[in-house]
Amino acid sequence: MRHFPFFSVSLRLEMNTNFNFKEEQTWRNLVMRAVLIIASIGLIVWAMPHDNRSYYHIEKGKPWKYADFTAPFDFPVYKSDEAIKAEKDSLMNGFEPYYQYHQDKEAQMVKKFQKDYAEGIPGLGKEFVQIISNRLHSLYQQGIMSSVEYSELRADTARMIRVVSGKQANSVSIMEVYSAKTAYEQLFQDEVLALQRPILQKCNLNDYITPNLIYDKERSETSVTDLMSSIALATGVVQKGQKIVGRGEIVTDRIYRTMDSFIKENERLHQDDTQNQFALLGQILYVSIIILGFTFYLSLYRKDYMVKSRKIMMVYALITIFSILTALFMRNTFIHVYILPYAMVPIFVRVFMDSRTAFMAHITMVFICAVMLTHPFEFVVVETVGGLMAITSLRELSTRSQIFKSAILIALAMIAVNLSFDWMRTDSLSQIDYSTYNYLIVNGIALLFAYPLLYLIEKTFGFTSDITLIELSNTNNPLLRQMSEIAPGTFNHSIQVANLAGEIANKIGAEAQLVRTGALYHDIGKLANPIYFTENQSGINPHEMLTEIESAQMIISHVTEGQKMADKYNLPKEIRDFISTHHGQGKAKFFYIKYHNEHPDEPVDDLLFTYPGPNPFTREQAILMMADTVEAASRSMNEYTEQAIRDLVNRLIDTQVSEGYFKECPITFRDIQYAKTVLIEKLKTIYHTRISYPSEK
Repeated sequence: MRHFPFFSVSLRLEMNTNFNFKEEQTWRNLVMRAVLIIASIGLIVWAMPHDNRSYYHIEKGKPWKYADFTAPFDFPVYKSDEAIKAEKDSLMNGFEPYYQYHQDKEAQMVKKFQKDYAEGIPGLGKEFVQIISNRLHSLYQQGIMSSVEYSELRADTARMIRVVSGKQANSVSIMEVYSAKTAYEQLFQDEVLALQRPILQKCNLNDYITPNLIYDKERSETSVTDLMSSIALATGVVQKGQKIVGRGEIVTDRIYRTMDSFIKENERLHQDDTQNQFALLGQILYVSIIILGFTFYLSLYRKDYMVKSRKIMMVYALITIFSILTALFMRNTFIHVYILPYAMVPIFVRVFMDSRTAFMAHITMVFICAVMLTHPFEFVVVETVGGLMAITSLRELSTRSQIFKSAILIALAMIAVNLSFDWMRTDSLSQIDYSTYNYLIVNGIALLFAYPLLYLIEKTFGFTSDITLIELSNTNNPLLRQMSEIAPGTFNHSIQVANLAGEIANKIGAEAQLVRTGALYHDIGKLANPIYFTENQSGINPHEMLTEIESAQMIISHVTEGQKMADKYNLPKEIRDFISTHHGQGKAKFFYIKYHNEHPDEPVDDLLFTYPGPNPFTREQAILMMADTVEAASRSMNEYTEQAIRDLVNRLIDTQVSEGYFKECPITFRDIQYAKTVLIEKLKTIYHTRISYPSEK
């Protein structure tokens, strides 16, 4: 009695510890989900275009491949860049640049010349100094400009310049002024000076010729600005609600200029930071609503996924990745979004989760991507039909050809829907834009990459697909082949259990391929010491030389040895769980009861005879436990009548239920009853039971 208070205190401490651990785990899951949701929303909104621009790929002479377009607001129809450039060139050809006339340049140069040759020019009379001074005066009065500027303007002999002198600006022909070089040549056009040219060339007269017409940059640029502002940039105005182009209509030059004008005006209107901020807030709100709606679906209808971080991480990652890819494609108008294989998302989610979640994930992704498009309605319809076809055509992925068939069906379904839109909006087949169908065909081809990507997703998120299970269940697998050679009895037992468990799974709607594969590997631990298990013995029983405790430990060790071998051969976690749960926390009853009978007065340490467990926590694991127990026990029956088999099955499974092996897994009494029926019928077939013939009296 003294030990009871201590026991109760220990029990309370243990309960409090478990409660704290569960509470901590719950909070950790909530934080993880919140971080995952916020990260998904943040990445998607970051990738989305924030300028509210409409992205179009417009080609002259090609059909308009979008829906009918009407003006959402009034905007001018701008002239083409070529037309505006032509008008600018025409105005610039008649433009007269401004040059300031500097009279002081003449006075400086003439005074310098007269000072340098005050004593006269060697070899000539003093009168030549005055003649040259007068000639320089005449040249400066005409005007001298920079040689570079003079060469550019002289290319057009009709070019005029404006010479500003004081407050007056007079138009002067470029032919009436000089450059420094032409002024020097003009100096010797005088008959008197021409005769004395050999002597005068030694005087370096070009040193006294400098530009006195200086380009007035500020006044010229102001004049050019005023001139350019006089050009009308628009040729008309489109009113709000006015139809610009219809689907399938050929894009003429007028339509092209109108749409180009709309895009320019739309970009100009959305350069306002305030408006961009509202656009960003709207995107955050929209994406948050869609993502949270999907999260509420998982919380209400798929609670088991919410505690499996790997699965929800995969779903949110797929939605985020395809949303980011859509945003990138929208920024590049030369790549159509229909090239993206959106149907991969429902394919992956269907393979690793379930059909309804696959559809909800696909709709969530499509709604997020659609808001980035110019005309989302057709995109939503086409991609929704493609996703539905992916889900219905790929109910179970077990062969490579299924991906190929699904890709063809998905592409055909999307092409058919797009064709229906074209037929509803065009008058003739010639108006249909067939480039869209090329994109959809490329989409179908891209879906074929879903098969290799499945392997990548498996390794990234730690999943196990049906294809992997099929590969593992191949009896040529090294581990199974080793079992067939070293422990043939265990191998045959595993095959029988796999067949029984698979039939039960098909009957109650569980994962048949998973339980079959798990059944094949559930006893691989017996490879360590196969002779200690009756199905591998042939007359020699090594347990006769061991105590009951040693024998029980040897039998129990096949679970721990199986876990070691599973780690060595890198078996998936789902398969390792079958190894650890197929006996649950049951006892090695043969040796337990034998020890209890031989030592009636001694206390029995139950842990020495108990399997490490845990008990089954999935329906598939419960199915394996039932099939394994019944198949093993059926081998020791004395007679195989229908009643004997029925009694055996009912007794064994009812015992498992009463001992609480299935309390932690979601299997129902209805499932258990179906499992009993399947086991009875299959064992009757295996052992060829017949009716008992009456004896003659």
